[in-house]
Amino acid sequence: MISLKITGLDELQKQIDDAAKALQALDGELTAVRYNPNDPSSVEAAVVQIEQTIDAKISPYRGNKIVENLTAQLKERYRQQIYDRAAKARSQGETS
Repeated sequence: MISLKITGLDELQKQIDDAAKALQALDGELTAVRYNPNDPSSVEAAVVQIEQTIDAKISPYRGNKIVENLTAQLKERYRQQIYDRAAKARSQGETS
């Protein structure tokens, strides 16, 4: 007879619970960012603003690997959306 002992499930459950709480904190409108699409520093400031907002909302769960991975993906998605919208606005301004 082989006896196996599984450890760490309590820690995993806590990480999952904290991840659910972090996601609830991120649910809904995070913040409104305004920027000049023709000014790269303004676009970058908008990216920093959204990333700082995300960091503030998940701060109680910092260090949780699940939360860290999810927020890294979320930051990348918002960053790309800001860049894409700025590029679109610049291209529309050039053709007008």
